[in-house]
Parts: sequence; C-alpha cells; structure tokens
Amino acid sequence: MLDIKFVRENPDLVKENIKKKFEDHKLHLVDEVIDLDKKIREKIQLGSELRAKRNSLSQEIGKLMREKNIAKANENKAQVVEINKQLEDIEKDEESLNQELTKRMLVIPNIIDPSVPIGKDDSENVEREKFGVIEEKNFEIPYHLDILESLDGIDLDSARKVAGNGFYYLTGDIARLHSAVLTYARDFMIDKGFTYVIPPYMIHSNVVTGVMSFDEMDQMMYKIEGEDLYLIGTSEHSMIGRFIDTIIDKSKLPLTLTSYSPCFRKEKGAHGIEERGIYRIHQFEKQEMIVVCEPEDSMKWFDKLWSYTVELFISMGIPVRTLECCSGDLADLKVKSVDVEAWSPRQKKYFEVGSCSNLGDAQARRLKIRIKGEKGNYFAHTLNNTVVAPPRMLIAFLENHLNEDGSVTIPEVLRKYMGNKDRILPKKK
Repeated sequence: MLDIKFVRENPDLVKENIKKKFEDHKLHLVDEVIDLDKKIREKIQLGSELRAKRNSLSQEIGKLMREKNIAKANENKAQVVEINKQLEDIEKDEESLNQELTKRMLVIPNIIDPSVPIGKDDSENVEREKFGVIEEKNFEIPYHLDILESLDGIDLDSARKVAGNGFYYLTGDIARLHSAVLTYARDFMIDKGFTYVIPPYMIHSNVVTGVMSFDEMDQMMYKIEGEDLYLIGTSEHSMIGRFIDTIIDKSKLPLTLTSYSPCFRKEKGAHGIEERGIYRIHQFEKQEMIVVCEPEDSMKWFDKLWSYTVELFISMGIPVRTLECCSGDLADLKVKSVDVEAWSPRQKKYFEVGSCSNLGDAQARRLKIRIKGEKGNYFAHTLNNTVVAPPRMLIAFLENHLNEDGSVTIPEVLRKYMGNKDRILPKKK
C-alpha cells in the first residue's frame, strides 16, 4: 500500500505506474483516493476547530459560574453539548471515509522499480542469465509420473480417493529424497547465516490482507469455515505476519530467516499434461527465505536471495536460468521479481521452480512493521524467495539425473541425507 501523501503529491506518477502494469481499470482509484483524502483532512480540520471551541467554552463556563452568570453558563453548556454531537458525527464520517480510502489504497499497485521490463504478462518476461551445463541425453526421457511410478515413488490413485485431484502419496526412496532435499536446503541456508524457523500454518485475515493482494488471495487461499483463519500458501505469509505492529531497533537489522512449512493452494484453472502430476498441486512443502531490512539495502538483498537459489540448484546438478518478471506479471505489492527456472530435458525448456520478490515497504506499511532509527520510526522493507519447493522441483531433479537404465543418480550433496545411497533403482518388473 502506498503512502497517501505520496499519492496526493504524485498522482500522475501513480497513474503512469498503473498504466505500466496494464491495469487501466484502476486509474479512477487515484482521483477517488485524492478526493477522499481531501474530505478526511477537511473533517480533521473541522474537528480540531470544534474541539478548540469546546475547550474555550468549557473554560469560560467555570468563570461564568464563579461570576454567578448562570444563564450565560447554561448557554455555553448547550453549545458544548451541540459540539459534542457534531464531533460524534464527524468521527463517524471520518471513520467511514477512512474505510473507503483504505479499500481503494489496497488495490492501487506498488510503484515498480525502474529496472522492471514493461510487458503485459508472463509471455513478455525477460531472461537474465543461464547457469549450469545442460547434459544432452541420448535416450528418451519419460513423463515425470512414469519415472516416479517406475521407482515405486508415487500413488496418485489412492490420493484421489482420499482427497481428490491435486494430491499425492510419495513413497519409499522418493519420499526420502523429497525430505532430503528440504533438509539439505535448510542446512544450506543456515550455513548462509539465516535463522531457521517453523511458523504457524494458519493465519488471521488481517495478516492475509497485509501480505498479499486481493487477487492473489482469491486465487490461492483456503479459508477455514466458521473461523477467522486461512491456510498459508507459503510460509512467507506467517513469517512476515510475525512482525505485525512491531518496531524493530535498527541495530537488529537485517533479519535473515529461513522457514519450512507445508503450503496449501487452490491452483485455479486447467493445465496441460506437463502441469499435471506433481507440477500444480494443492499441497506441497517448501523451504523459504525471508529478509526484513533497511530500505536502502533491499535491492542488495534481492540479488543475494535469488543467487542463493541458483547456487543450491547448481550444487544438485540442475541447470537453471533467471527470468525477470515484467510489469504486467508482477503482483500489486511487488517492486521487482525474478523467477528461477530449472531445465527440463524432457520438454527442452525451463520451468519455474522458485520466485524472488522485493516488496519494498508495501507489506510493512499494511502490517505496521517499523524500524526505530536515530531520527524516528520508518517502514522496513521485506523480501522473500523460494529456496526449494519439492515436489515440483523433483521433476527437474529426476529428468536431469535419470540414467538410461531407469535409475536416478543422487548428487554428492544429498547422499548423507539418503543413507549414503548414490542411486535410486527402478522397481523390478
């Protein structure tokens, strides 16, 4: 959410930013919030004037009573009663106007960084850099579900009976591999100096609206019926919510945290064959990075965060690239975002396995996360990034490490988490 003072002083800039995000249907909101802001300030000014008048009348009442000027004192008392009624009405109007203002301000997108490429949607995202060596396979790579089934590693049929489409049972060495990747990612981030956290998996609605846009909320979140609780779609939600309405001493920054959680998402819409299986699912697990920092440091942390994900994937022998998200592909709270995509030997293309985002002070402003500095308090900047999110990343893992005999090689960095196994063997036919 933007600062209303910024919108008031820079309406054309805010409108231009909306146009860059191809959200012209929101342009009217700028004029509306400026009008509402003007009315609120007028109400505040009128309220101040009436309170000053009430104070003056109240002081005068005492004097009049001492002078036994009862008639005039009663006249003043009547005016005070009337002023109190006016103030009550003004406060109600002010509250109503503030609610309308906030409703609109929550929908106006954050100001994107000047470096963000301008484009309508994800088809216009821009490749930044490729990492790792792509190994050409001299045999046909099966669909990832076929690989998993050949390793006796998945049971979708039972999951459909138990929970429906979009759920799965991972079994045997594949389940162990899934846990090994998460444990390795956890240790990887701890070695980078991040503090490990396991957060709540459900959050209140005020935290939801503090960390994400309404569009994201509708597309992603599952609500617990009859309670003010939502299942998290990523641990970022509860991790940032942890600092709601807090003032953090400048000396304690940056806060660098890595969190594990299951994640729950609606994943609306139909998808092609490559996005079935375990690509788009309603439940998965993830290791995440969270940073709360000084405003001037957020871009430096942004580049550090996505580079850690790249380093992690390369250490597991999976080639990746970074993709700069264009303006039309950025969620409204984001200042800048980069996706990390892994190479799929089967599809001969990259696909998303993580996303790094700088949200500026948008979440901090909504949740009142402030920094205590030498010259007063100000809003922090928040960032988040996927360390790794199996089981989706297992698709890239299996395809890149599949051998012609159907076995899957386990990279050196994961072997200690896999009982020192160097391969997963296919089941006997």
